Amino acid sequence: MRRSLSKKGLFLTVVFAGLAAITNQAQDLNSALLLTKSEQYDKAGEMLQQLIQKEPSNSKYYFYLGENTLMDYYADTISNSLELAIKDAKEIYQKGVSANANDPLNYTGLAKVAMMTGDDKTATEMRTKARSYLPPYKKIKKIIPPAKEYAFALAKIAESYIKEKDVDTSAALPLIREAIKIDPKNPEIFLIAGDIYILANDGSNAIRNYNLAQFADPTSPTAAMKIGSIYVRGKSLNAAIPYFEEAIGLDANFAPAYRELGQLYWMAQRLDQSKSNYKKYLELSQGNIPAQTRYVTSLFYAGDYTEVIKNVEEILAVDKSRSFLNRLAGYSYYEMKNPDYGKAFSYMEELFKTVTEDRILWKDHHYMARILMKKNQNYSKMLDELSTQEQQLTREQSKYASASAAMKPKIKPTVDDLTTKVAKLKTDIANANKELDRGFSEYVKVLEMKPQDKGVISEMASNYYSNKRYEEAAKTWVKLINPANEKAEEYMQIGRAYYNGDRYKTADSVFNVVIKKWPDHIAAYVWIARTYSKMDPDSKLGLAKPKFEKVLNVAKVDSLKNDGEIVEACGYLGYYHMMADNYSQSKEYYDRMVSLDPNNKEAKIRGYNGIGSLELRMASNEKTNEGRLPYLSKSADAYNKILAIDPNNASAKNQVNYIHEFEASVRKGINPNEIKGVVKDAATGKVIAYASIRVKDTAAENLTNSKGEYKFEIPQGSEVLLISATGYTTKEIPITKSRVYNVSLEK
Repeated sequence: MRRSLSKKGLFLTVVFAGLAAITNQAQDLNSALLLTKSEQYDKAGEMLQQLIQKEPSNSKYYFYLGENTLMDYYADTISNSLELAIKDAKEIYQKGVSANANDPLNYTGLAKVAMMTGDDKTATEMRTKARSYLPPYKKIKKIIPPAKEYAFALAKIAESYIKEKDVDTSAALPLIREAIKIDPKNPEIFLIAGDIYILANDGSNAIRNYNLAQFADPTSPTAAMKIGSIYVRGKSLNAAIPYFEEAIGLDANFAPAYRELGQLYWMAQRLDQSKSNYKKYLELSQGNIPAQTRYVTSLFYAGDYTEVIKNVEEILAVDKSRSFLNRLAGYSYYEMKNPDYGKAFSYMEELFKTVTEDRILWKDHHYMARILMKKNQNYSKMLDELSTQEQQLTREQSKYASASAAMKPKIKPTVDDLTTKVAKLKTDIANANKELDRGFSEYVKVLEMKPQDKGVISEMASNYYSNKRYEEAAKTWVKLINPANEKAEEYMQIGRAYYNGDRYKTADSVFNVVIKKWPDHIAAYVWIARTYSKMDPDSKLGLAKPKFEKVLNVAKVDSLKNDGEIVEACGYLGYYHMMADNYSQSKEYYDRMVSLDPNNKEAKIRGYNGIGSLELRMASNEKTNEGRLPYLSKSADAYNKILAIDPNNASAKNQVNYIHEFEASVRKGINPNEIKGVVKDAATGKVIAYASIRVKDTAAENLTNSKGEYKFEIPQGSEVLLISATGYTTKEIPITKSRVYNVSLEK
């Protein structure tokens, strides 16, 4: 009997010991999960690793370790590497599958990491595998897996459909509803349901499920914090505060709630409360470096860049191994209100020097590219300034070379000063070129990691363009064209880039593509005309003439809408005909500009400016001084009309002054009392020889020569001319300011 009792006691001892071990392991797992929820991922990871060492066949430990790894990444996407997080989590989930191939949880983990990498095919395969270990559920007591685990696995499969800030609700919601039906008491399932509804923009259902999670576990602060986050997303900051405070009321040591409150108060500009909550967050995290790193990350997202830099320097002073924090300082110097691109570059350089390549994020390359672009944002201005300084230096050197020995010492300091400035500009431009080259290589690295990121491609192309690397800009913009959804403006910006890069034939071919695809796109016709104008800068070949005529033909459909294009075309054609001495045609185009729209002041000014230039050119081409005066008068009239529209128009004022000087010099070569002309037969047009031209009421008279011409000086103040000839009716002509009087007599 004693032996029997002894054996029974031994058996019970073993059973109780086994139960105690299971209970302890469950408690250890719960402690690890609480650490994960409290965002102490390092400690949670260590505890889960210890559990795996004690019980390597328990697949659930691997699953929760993989979850912890991914949550650690999402808690700090700036400092952590997505590639490394995915790699580590995938390896952990695969070990979980090896530990127990019949456990569906690790397959859902593999589906999740496949979704994160965009591998939808593998994600689908892993979900199918997970479902294969969940036979159709029936309400029987001894189902394998048990109902609670069955429902949780369904919820995790549903969760695997979440990808960043999106979710396939058609696949996820039926699964989560089934999970809730099987186990309506598991708070974790309700939390997952709330997360799915949030991504589906269904706030009311999200809050309902979070409340159900709170009801299922009244001691958990997680649900309250998630509800608070919903109100933060909706910019209802005051409505969010009570929920974060409720989370703290449920667990005064729940660190994430303090961090959320800190960020919320910062957004509300209640800075003292913000800092006190952040301080509490750090205290609860025991001031460990990972927690402080997440704190700094929160500061960055909250936009408190000065505090970010301060904290980074404090951390690096204690722990130099955290060199990846240089990125936060570099990012912050770039993002702050008064950015310091030099310091931003220094921090990023330190990051690239001290962090292994697999820890460099795509964001690091992107920020480095942006920093280098901004650091050299004056590059184009420097190129323009160099061109100006070189021209000035050439003039001064020429002046110095032809100057007398006495003048050379006075000119030399200017030459030396310009030489120094030009040399410095060339050095600065060379350095800027090197840094810009580095910046564009960083963009290339971003696109190697994110090849389909159109935002980065567009930004890169824009920076090529602003830094006068026009051909590279054009080739980069080409990558943005989607054949299934082409837009005219996409081709236009490519064409303009080639145009500005002096690649005129290529530009022309691109603009012609636009016309072929969009025949009514008038801007393409204008840019083709401009392109041909550039290929014929002095207009001698007239290459642009038919192109601008085409612009007018297309634009006439709506002359008001297309007035700018019409003015530009008329301006070119008016100038072209003026230079070809086709004065009447030239004036027609300028008159068209003036009369285009009574409210279009710019068109009127450009038209009058053209007329003024045309009349001035005609005056210059006139052989006689007397003949120049009428043209000069018309030219001055055109410029005065400009001044009537725009009294401060400096160009018109200068032209009027020039015309007055021109007119004065012309008049110096003319006898103010001398008149001349030709007398003809009104019917036949033949000249009349020996006709009489007499000043009325005086003896002043002259006769025409054999060609019908006359020229003589008349008394000052003369008023009327009497023109007569044998067989013709005498004609009286009033004397005006004109000095040319051509007369036709009737028989």
